[in-house]
Amino acid sequence: MSDDSREPTEMKKIVKTPQQWQAELDPQTYYVTREAGTERPFTGEYYDHKDVGLYRCVCCNSPLFYSDTKFDSGCGWPSFYKEIDGAVTERLDTSHGMVRTEVLCSCCDAHLGHVFPDGPAPTGLRFCINSISLVFEK
Repeated sequence: MSDDSREPTEMKKIVKTPQQWQAELDPQTYYVTREAGTERPFTGEYYDHKDVGLYRCVCCNSPLFYSDTKFDSGCGWPSFYKEIDGAVTERLDTSHGMVRTEVLCSCCDAHLGHVFPDGPAPTGLRFCINSISLVFEK
């Protein structure tokens, strides 16, 4: 179970131009994180990852999820039932003829994935996150 004393106290906003992001990120990472793309299910580095540690934003290195909140949802992407407090923001996504809740990094607005109300206790949430939007720290 996650320990709230681990929560960061401050997150600073990072703003860059699309050209700056393109210079820093490979094309697939740019597509997913800056253009709200998606990686194919069951292909990402972290979908079946079980090491203990911290998942951070690939764009700005901000902490997003602790490994003890990760679970196997069977969806093909890393799934978490709780974000680090203040680490993500949500917005309505009506693309592709669906109504979903998009999840973004609170610091740099990188597209991470989506959150759904079908996760396990204690939150009932499933943060379905693209592996390519994450970096892992043991």
